[in-house]
Amino acid sequence: MLIIGIAGGSGSGKSTVVRKILEQLPSECVSVISQDAYYRDNGHLSTEERAKINFDHPGAIEFNLLIKHLDMLREGKTIPMPIYSYLTCARAEETTPVPAREVVIIEGILILSNPRMRERMDIKIFVDADGDDRLMRIIRRDIEERGRSFIDVLDHYERFVKPMHLQFIEPSKRYADIVVPQGGENHVAINIIRNMIQTVSGS
Repeated sequence: MLIIGIAGGSGSGKSTVVRKILEQLPSECVSVISQDAYYRDNGHLSTEERAKINFDHPGAIEFNLLIKHLDMLREGKTIPMPIYSYLTCARAEETTPVPAREVVIIEGILILSNPRMRERMDIKIFVDADGDDRLMRIIRRDIEERGRSFIDVLDHYERFVKPMHLQFIEPSKRYADIVVPQGGENHVAINIIRNMIQTVSGS
């Protein structure tokens, strides 16, 4: 099994990179895990308390469960990946079964910040993007998908996203084996990663 970690700042284009890698590989050979599924369940909090959750801090992620699931996949077991809602800040009772496959991709902003996560990765990738470009994507995403107002998005970015990026996410770039500038638009880098996966895994 080949475990690939794909990290990068919020709005950097990680999901696009993952999608474009998947487009060029047999679907039956790859499983994808999202770090976002492993946010701690805070459904019991009030609306005011939920607004104060710092999703960009490592403490917001239940890394122990994520690591346990990675180890289960390595052992050939199917895992029950949680389903998390940003609107309710809670996990659903249902889970998503993720089978152990030849290639496992784990994607998320903080996955390279955790030493135990890095130990389990065969290839570590950091998707890099200009701060202004990331902010524009964050504004569009948070308004359309997370129900935030424009002012709320800017306030959240200033209070949480930017300082956490500087403290935890940007420094984790030094652990990457490959840095991908321009995110999903970097077709050369994506082709190199795809070829590397095919060479190592035999897919």
